[in-house]
Amino acid sequence: MTIDAAIVAGFTPTGRLRASINLGNPILAGRDAITGAPCGVSVDLAQEFAQRLGVQLELVVFDTAGQSVQAVTDEQADIGFFAIDPLRGAGISFTAPYVLIEGCYLVRNDSPIRGNDEVDRPGCTVVAGKGSAYDLFLTRELKQASIVRAPTSPAVVDTFLELQADVAAGVKQQLQADAQRLGGLRLLQGRFMVIQQAMGTPKGRGAAAATQLAAFVEEMKSSGFVAASLQRHRVEGASVAPAASH
Repeated sequence: MTIDAAIVAGFTPTGRLRASINLGNPILAGRDAITGAPCGVSVDLAQEFAQRLGVQLELVVFDTAGQSVQAVTDEQADIGFFAIDPLRGAGISFTAPYVLIEGCYLVRNDSPIRGNDEVDRPGCTVVAGKGSAYDLFLTRELKQASIVRAPTSPAVVDTFLELQADVAAGVKQQLQADAQRLGGLRLLQGRFMVIQQAMGTPKGRGAAAATQLAAFVEEMKSSGFVAASLQRHRVEGASVAPAASH
């Protein structure tokens, strides 16, 4: 796949491909236990795309989705990896999703709440990671419950316990890991949303860049690259998104 020089230049105004990496979602990225270097599915995709463009990769690493989104919106990064959300779409051109992740609720074992449909009620406090996909979703969807925002997604359960809130909301795998770590907690069955993880580039880079990135994501899904990356990083509970319908 030869990429037009004008498109390469559009993606790399600094001469490198700056990829915004969010460490707040453990399914997509984390740090290598030995080297401390960022690693994960999003890093693998960034490396592959930089190789396609024939440029060096520069990782711009953040602890939260909100910071990662802002970097791309402000053109401090050239590509990023985010959950699709209409609010974020104002400044970012999204591809179709490459991975689907479940958003779930967690409560204490002795909580009277038994189902997802019991969360949105007066007096119920839900903790979500500030600026995360599920924070944006729940801000629109919850009409009666109130939302308290933890500084990062990995801090949600600790914040939930500290504040004695009613419900913690987040990525299923993170909640499961916290429940195992702390004990006395349980996940509500099912999910309250499916988080669609996609790649994105600043809107200002134009239609040709957005089209190129979208085509890259479709190839990464159909070739088995995304599935192999999920397997290599031992990611469970996330699935490769289906091919985009045209």
